[in-house]
Amino acid sequence: MNLAERRNVHFYDAARPEQVLGGLIANPSVTNRVFLFMIGILVVTPHPWYVRRRGAESRLERNDEQLEHGDYDICAESEEHEGPVMISISDERSVRRILSRTISSRDKTFAQQVRKRDKNCVISGLENPRVDYDLWVGFEASHVFPLARESLFISENFPECITDKASSRDTGINSCQNGILLSSTIHGLFDSFEISVNPDDNDTVVCFGIDFCNVDGRKLDPVCRVRNDGKAVPDELLRWHFRQAVLANMRGAGEPVWEQDYPPGSDIVGGIMSEPNAGERMELELFTRLGGDLDQPQREGISTPSEEHRPISV
Repeated sequence: MNLAERRNVHFYDAARPEQVLGGLIANPSVTNRVFLFMIGILVVTPHPWYVRRRGAESRLERNDEQLEHGDYDICAESEEHEGPVMISISDERSVRRILSRTISSRDKTFAQQVRKRDKNCVISGLENPRVDYDLWVGFEASHVFPLARESLFISENFPECITDKASSRDTGINSCQNGILLSSTIHGLFDSFEISVNPDDNDTVVCFGIDFCNVDGRKLDPVCRVRNDGKAVPDELLRWHFRQAVLANMRGAGEPVWEQDYPPGSDIVGGIMSEPNAGERMELELFTRLGGDLDQPQREGISTPSEEHRPISV
């Protein structure tokens, strides 16, 4: 099913009122303030802009009222032009990722540290009653920034946000500061950017799809955000993840979600090759399966999947 068909909010360029730029499934966590913040991630224009609900006379106020469902026009104005000025949506695409699993000794240390700090699913609040027995079936240590994108992690200067590193050569991508403990279901939704956390809205959980797990509007468990303890997830990483979720779900028709469930004996390669962006998916699969078995010095010789930008089609 195309989730774009379930959108209850659409936004347009006021200069081209028939040109839909994107939209979203607006759950209760999306307030007017949050919606305007999201639009700010997407809009490209050198001119001041504002948003108005179609048919309304006043501008959308930056407040904490729940966003009403409907159509919205993005208006940009310039003293040099009469009437609305055309705007565009960023051609920045979200960073695609596959479900991350702990597959090496380096990853096992990451999982142990995240489990020790969080103990329960920090998004849904699901408790693990078997913590004292060191049993973790149904709970998974999840990377905020994907392990397979380590070169991008470095180029974006995220190692500077990580204080808990194994050595001076360690980038910190496998630090518990880049991890949170999630239930298996929430992990899949988090890695596909269907669920994210907005650090600029008091760590509110935002569901960008159908909220069948009832997590939209919850607050991230503060156990993983304790300041100055050397283990906290930094704002910068959560903000990066939230940005990717906005790009993946709101820009144009939205990014397709890759299939993750391939039963034993099925044609995994054939399934992957039939999906959108198959080449990129194969790169990620190979890097994740091969790169995870190497220590840091060996990994430095492996190129992570290339980052691409492509124009939006509206």
